[in-house]
Amino acid sequence: MKKYKVGYTAGVFDMFHIGHLNILKRAKEQCEFLIVGVTTDELVSYKNKQAIIPHEERMAIVESIKYVDKVVPQENMDKMQAWEKYKFDVMFVGSDWKGTDKWNEFERQFGEVGVDIVYFPYTQGTSSTQLREVLHKIMHSDVAATRE
Repeated sequence: MKKYKVGYTAGVFDMFHIGHLNILKRAKEQCEFLIVGVTTDELVSYKNKQAIIPHEERMAIVESIKYVDKVVPQENMDKMQAWEKYKFDVMFVGSDWKGTDKWNEFERQFGEVGVDIVYFPYTQGTSSTQLREVLHKIMHSDVAATRE
């Protein structure tokens, strides 16, 4: 029997990589039913970024992962609103958020309704930001080479 009945995690899941897979696998190991929120293109802009892969495609990719039971759009950053809609009893999040004012407040709010927050260690070595930087360098070196 798994520790939790319904788990929830959310993310952009752009340029899907091993770090994303690790979070989903570890989350599913702890819950019977895993719901994953995939951030909409509009909401991605809160990071002053643009997703490379369109929202519908990111949803389809995450939906195809065997650890995921349900995929939903994440349309805002209000985690309590997500809880009100999906009634999960645990939320999984990367350890890079632990101790921030925002997540300390979420811990307090979720504690009041009996929801645990489990922080997973960030996967070292791979991130969408790193992938984006490598692509940027490659594209700009190709542009420079074509001008010579």
